[in-house]
Amino acid sequence: MTALAPEQPEQPEHAEKPGQPEVPRAPGRPTAAGGLAAAGRGYLEQVRGGELGALPAVAGLVVLCVFFSLLRPVFLSDLNFANLLTQSAGSIAIAMGLVFVLLLGEIDLSAGYASGVCAAVLAVLLTDHGWPWYAAVAAAVLTGAAIGLLLGTLVAKVGIPSFVVTLAAFLGFQGVVLMLLKEGTSVSVKDPTVLAMANDNLSPVLGWLLLAGCVAGYAALQVRRSRDRRGRGLAGTPAALLAVRIGAVLVLGGAAVHLLNQERSRNVLVNSLRGVPIVVPVIGALLLLGTFVLRRTRFGLHVYAVGGSPEAARRAGIDVAFIRIAAFVICSCLAAVGGIVAASRGNSVDPNTGGSNVLLLAVGSAVIGGTSLFGGRGRVVDAVLGGLVVAVIQNGMGLLGYSSGVKYAVTGSVLLVAAGVDAMSRRRTARR
Repeated sequence: MTALAPEQPEQPEHAEKPGQPEVPRAPGRPTAAGGLAAAGRGYLEQVRGGELGALPAVAGLVVLCVFFSLLRPVFLSDLNFANLLTQSAGSIAIAMGLVFVLLLGEIDLSAGYASGVCAAVLAVLLTDHGWPWYAAVAAAVLTGAAIGLLLGTLVAKVGIPSFVVTLAAFLGFQGVVLMLLKEGTSVSVKDPTVLAMANDNLSPVLGWLLLAGCVAGYAALQVRRSRDRRGRGLAGTPAALLAVRIGAVLVLGGAAVHLLNQERSRNVLVNSLRGVPIVVPVIGALLLLGTFVLRRTRFGLHVYAVGGSPEAARRAGIDVAFIRIAAFVICSCLAAVGGIVAASRGNSVDPNTGGSNVLLLAVGSAVIGGTSLFGGRGRVVDAVLGGLVVAVIQNGMGLLGYSSGVKYAVTGSVLLVAAGVDAMSRRRTARR
């Protein structure tokens, strides 16, 4: 299907697509240097062709971390690192859902307050009605699914532009939150399981076991993907490049786990803070699930096809309306997860939950990470990378003592630059 979005540049699979330079298969067994050199040339060719992928986000993240750590060494402390991860988790979850909608060339302006509605449902059921945590969480996610079904139906079946539908929902959901919370009262969340999501940590041993499982799974996936390509007569990933990728994941992950396993409490006798925050594997599980859906299922291929060209997808027999509705349902369900994380972190739900700058930061996270506003190009991991960039900006500038106005101005500028890079990248790809 010609409407499918191109793969991201760090994955050399796209040599198999027409119009892209194919990495040649060397006779016999390639040397490590030759394999890395060929992969590097292929990657540079893709970048010159306009397929930047996550490169701007990764480069920006590295530059920002170095910049803030030089000005404020406390930026790289174990306590601030853990806070950075928990602060960004809610926005990242919402941004993951927005990726599905943005891939279609649509927008959901109500995702922030949708997360607030779901968080309010959770808090009311837990506190006022005494529901068990699993039932309340399920009800909150189902509420998100119902919201997405309504929005998607209005867009796909009725034909109202998504901007108008979700703008109306943005306004309406503020009223729904007020009604659920009895005109502005704050509802406390006291369930220990829900509170643990954003406030507790894994044990140090469990953190290392989690890292070992992630590295082993990543290595198995990379090796299997390379073998599958060779089985189809395509150029596989050089063994040296596989080793570099796996080694990078191991080193970076090991450094993060080691840092998080340090004691972060100011008074160990009162409370001990060690280990990877529980919300990190929660976001990791959502990342794996979303990536699998987009890259390994027929539904994911259809999402890219509809985003690339709805008319071509329709002629190919794809149910475009169903894909659009499903994307909005996924977006609102992940917004519900973001609302649950926010309720856990704040220990309560109030009328501001899901409001203020939540939506702006979530959309910014997806776009800054590399997801195109024009549809057809993006990945779930873009939300994670962009969310970390936004969190680093907010956190680092806070440590430097800048006001909220300056933070918003800088974040908006970064978002504008990301959108400009996306537009120029598309023009270069079209010319190519």
